Amino acid sequence: MMPTNLVAGLVTGVGGGLLAGLFGVGGGIVMVPLLGLILNLDQHRAQGVTLAAMLLPTGLPAVFEYHRRGIRTSLPLVGLLILGFLVGIYGGSRVASLIPSQELRWGFAAFLVFLSLKTWFRKEGPAVDRGLEPLVLRGGQIPLGLLIGCLAGILAGLTGLGGAVVVIPLLASRFRMTQHEAQLTSLAMLVPPIGLPGVYVYAQTPGGLPWLVIGYVAVGFAVGALFGAKLATRMASARLKRFYAVLVMAMAVLVLSRGR
Repeated sequence: MMPTNLVAGLVTGVGGGLLAGLFGVGGGIVMVPLLGLILNLDQHRAQGVTLAAMLLPTGLPAVFEYHRRGIRTSLPLVGLLILGFLVGIYGGSRVASLIPSQELRWGFAAFLVFLSLKTWFRKEGPAVDRGLEPLVLRGGQIPLGLLIGCLAGILAGLTGLGGAVVVIPLLASRFRMTQHEAQLTSLAMLVPPIGLPGVYVYAQTPGGLPWLVIGYVAVGFAVGALFGAKLATRMASARLKRFYAVLVMAMAVLVLSRGR
C-alpha cells in the first residue's frame, strides 16, 4: 500500500497540474499551500518541492493539447522568457532563503490577495487574432521579453510560483496575445528545467527536500495538466479570468489558515 505522504503528493500534483493546464500557471498557487497543509511542510520546503516537481517536462502534455486545438506561440519569445527567468530565479531564491518561514508565508498570502483582486478587476485589452500564425517578434520586443522573464524568475524564487502570474498578464497587455496564447506561452516555459537554480538553493536549506514525494507530485502534475488544458481550450477567456481570481483568493485564505 502506498504511504500516505506519497498519496498526498500525487493528489497535490494533480491539483496543481489541473490549474496549470487550465490557467497556464505553474501550479504553485495550489501546490505550495496544500503541501504545507497536508504534509506539514514549512514554507521554504513547500516552495522548494513545487519548483523541483516542475523540473521534469510535466507541462508538455498540456502544450500538445493547446497546439492540437490550433493555438500557437512564438518559440523565440519562449526562449527569451526562459533566459530572463534563469537570471531572476536564482536571486529570488537567495532572498527567500534569508526570510523566516512565517514572514515568507504571510508575504506569499498577501501577494495572492493582491493577485486575486488585480485579476478580477483587470480589463481585457484588445488582442490580435493571428489565426494559426504565431507571433513574430520585433526588435523592440526582445528586451521586453527578457525583462518579463526576469521578473517571473524573481517571483518564482521568492514564492515558489512558476512566474506565470507575471508572464500571462504582461504578454496579454504588451504583446497583445489572447488569453489562450499567453497561457500556452507560459506553459511552454515550463518544459525545460528552468527552476533548477532555485531548487539548488532550496535543497541547501536545513532538512533538504523530500525527493520521493517530489516524484509523485511531478507525475500527478503531468496528468492534471493534460486534463486542465482540455478544459481551458473549451472555455471563454472571461470565464477563465474569473475562475482564476476566485481560486487565488481561496488559496490565500488557505495559506493564512496554517499555524506556521
